[in-house]
Amino acid sequence: MTQPQPSFFKATMAIVQKDLSAEFRSRELLSAMLVFSMLVILIFNFALELNIDVRRTVTAGVLWTTFAFAGTLGLNRSMAVEKDRGCMDGLLLAPVDRSAIFFGKAISNLAFMLIVEAIVIPLYALLYNETRIFQLEFIGVLLLGSIGYIAVGTLLAAMSVQTRTRDVLLPILLFPVAVPVLLASVKASGGIIAGVPFAEILAPINLLIVYDVVFIAISFMVFDFVVEE
Repeated sequence: MTQPQPSFFKATMAIVQKDLSAEFRSRELLSAMLVFSMLVILIFNFALELNIDVRRTVTAGVLWTTFAFAGTLGLNRSMAVEKDRGCMDGLLLAPVDRSAIFFGKAISNLAFMLIVEAIVIPLYALLYNETRIFQLEFIGVLLLGSIGYIAVGTLLAAMSVQTRTRDVLLPILLFPVAVPVLLASVKASGGIIAGVPFAEILAPINLLIVYDVVFIAISFMVFDFVVEE
């Protein structure tokens, strides 16, 4: 007698719990992302010897550059660990919808990226004396941009992890596809920091929402085919 399959939600949350528990025990992924992010922020701090007004114009670009590279590092490492330890094969053999695997990995990757952002933003504010990044609108844009970046990144990481050149292939695949979400995030974030009217940043925010919905839907539909060898 076959056992009933777990619900989609339970399967997704089980994967999230597995990833978070494994990471909080080893701290390999978060440590690498945090150290990398802090080094980038420090390098920019000493390289950009600019006045306050000019620094304000580059704040959004510096932050999103940091988050993009740190997120790529985390995505690559997250999928590589699953592949090297044989966990991915076990997940694919489990009696669950494979799209639950995608959502579980995406949620855990998003959690890691948000943790890094929560630590990097206060550090950036301290070094650059920039307090406008704590506005609620800025946090909302940060969340929308992170969701879109992680959604497409998780799908492409699952694709590139099957190759020998996964460390090089993922950025090559990811950055061109993620250009719209990064540009929209930088424009919206920069507008909020500059104090422009909300109507002027409504277009990039709408682009972020559409991007998130479209790529989450695409990933949901094609993940099953991507992980098949």
